[in-house]
Amino acid sequence: MRQQILVLYLQNSALDAAVIGWARHDGSGRTQDQPGDEDEPPYPDGVAALRDGWRLIQASPIAAHVPGSEFTTAYLKYEFFFEKLVDRTPGLESES
Repeated sequence: MRQQILVLYLQNSALDAAVIGWARHDGSGRTQDQPGDEDEPPYPDGVAALRDGWRLIQASPIAAHVPGSEFTTAYLKYEFFFEKLVDRTPGLESES
């Protein structure tokens, strides 16, 4: 079994908020996705990823903005990590 990782950056801290950025990483070697390869997010929100079998393994802690930094764009604050375990054998689609 190998791990696939999906990182979704959401509009706010709610799991049903819209996806504004994403990245995929495939430890199975099935795909060679690179951040920025796709024009559309793989899911509209985090709940849709859960419904498709992705397991949520980390959500960003909710932290208050420092006064005056509400519009800082240095990083995407609401980051959610999902995983799927897949068989690395080509042609097999079993997932855990």
